[in-house]
This record gives sequence, structure tokens and C-alpha cells, in this order.
Amino acid sequence: MRPSRLWRHVFAMPARRRFPPAAMDAIQTAIAEGEARHGGEVCFALEARLPLPELFEGRTPRQRAEEVFAQLRVWDTEHRTGVLLYLLLADRAIEIVADRGVARHVPAVAWNAVCATMRERFAAGDWIGGAQAGIAATHALLAAHLPPRPHGAADELPDRPVVL
Repeated sequence: MRPSRLWRHVFAMPARRRFPPAAMDAIQTAIAEGEARHGGEVCFALEARLPLPELFEGRTPRQRAEEVFAQLRVWDTEHRTGVLLYLLLADRAIEIVADRGVARHVPAVAWNAVCATMRERFAAGDWIGGAQAGIAATHALLAAHLPPRPHGAADELPDRPVVL
């Protein structure tokens, strides 16, 4: 492990500094409003740093995102249409994990473009705008491929962002 990665994780600022309660409310609203346009389920999760044992074992942001995808049961939707947007702040990493029902329609290059949009806004210090732009782009991709849920259908995943 590179010393710079260890340094970033040990001294990472808490996630709530970049995403205070008002930001979390805005993200929740963006998720709820967008899900009304398609049959997908969007989950937004972030964590400031990896625990030291995981860091020393060399866990990558992608591996952690896949683990969080399972932990939060994003895979457990009726039509396998869950999508996780995961941020690992210490590594400046954005990972998107899509379940099978979405992955068969949306290519990886489309998710890379969503990540690039978010990364650009985050680099400018616009954390809320970057999250909202990523969520909006995710909703646009899902709306292009998944019909809206029937009126009154249950929201299968919580819209509130998760801080790990």
C-alpha cells in the first residue's frame, strides 16, 4: 500500500463535512423525484475512509462498492433494477454498481460518463451539485430503458443517502 493512500484514509475528514444534513435532504429528494420516472431503484452511499484492516488488505474502492451493494441489499429488488452510487471520499473514488436488470441495458461506458460528471463537480468543490448531477444522469439512463413502476407500487429501497 502506498503511504499516500494510508495518509488520506487515516486523516480523512468526516463525510458529513462535505455532505451536511441539508445536502442529504437534497440528495434524498433528487432520488425520490427521479424514481417516479422509471422502474429502477437508486441508492446513494458514501464513506469517508476504509477501516484500517480493509485498507491494509488492499481493498479497492470497486471491491468495497460491491460489498456495500450487497450489504444494503441493492440487489434485492423485484426486477433486479437497483443501482448503487458509492463514494469513497479518502480515495476520491466514485463507483456505480448496477444490478443485472439494469446492466443488460446500460453499458459500463455510460456509467463512466456519470462518474466523470460527478468527479468534475466534486473537483470544483460542488459536492451537492456533483451528487445531484450524478443522480440526475442515473435517472436519465434508467428512464431510457426501464418503464415507470405502476402507480402505487412500493419503493423498494430507502431514498435517504447512507453514510457508512
